[in-house]
Amino acid sequence: MKVAIVGAGAFGSALGFVLQNNRHVVSYYDPFVGYDDLPEAISGASYILIAVPSFVVPEALKELPTAVPLIIASKGILDEEILKPFKDYMVLSGPGFADDIKSSKKTLLTTNDSRVIDIFENDFLKFEKTDDKKGILMCGALKNVYALFAGFLGLERDSDLWHKYIDGAADEMKKILKANGADPDTVDLSCGRGDLELTCGKPSRNYEFGLRLRDDEAPVPDKTVEGLSAAKAIKAGAIKVPDDAGILQMIFKSILKSDDLVNS
Repeated sequence: MKVAIVGAGAFGSALGFVLQNNRHVVSYYDPFVGYDDLPEAISGASYILIAVPSFVVPEALKELPTAVPLIIASKGILDEEILKPFKDYMVLSGPGFADDIKSSKKTLLTTNDSRVIDIFENDFLKFEKTDDKKGILMCGALKNVYALFAGFLGLERDSDLWHKYIDGAADEMKKILKANGADPDTVDLSCGRGDLELTCGKPSRNYEFGLRLRDDEAPVPDKTVEGLSAAKAIKAGAIKVPDDAGILQMIFKSILKSDDLVNS
């Protein structure tokens, strides 16, 4: 079976490694790294997997055929409207650093579709399943925002304060999912709390950018910081934020207080 991967960065190539390990044919489309022939990449593909940064997703989707089943592996998508042209799309998310996956470290991810399990699952990669596509997508965006703030606060992994923060962030994520018509229980899966715990510490780029924000109100990201993009979108009204989402309100008042950062 052939899977075309849009986005040949760290996560996309890690998922490509898994697919090849499972004896599938993999092709890439990513003009930034030399894979610039989209018709060739998607020719004969049974699935198209998109793993580009979330801010690139809307434009990338416009180039893709809507008739081929789509697997969303990009984290940070809050607007489901951009996926409506695709009648058959599924989501893959969870606590998996690219390097860990490439080294065959045992990893548990979340999906909404058994087809994802069929093509990806093996001895080291396992899946939980839920029908809550919206919840999986929202968890993928929210956990990066909370990781950004964990770095800003300088929380040390596994400290008492870190555990209290994780508990508070997970509870707040449940409130946000419920307010937006998703299933709060999705937060209990690997795509929710599992990914939150992984991301709220080194070597997460969101956490490390948060550390930089402690000393510099407007640092320039040298890599994609999904939490920053998601925080801006949420503040701009991309999703409903309950009045008692206190951590998010603190993030808006502290991390996004600088106009330079907001407009970066």
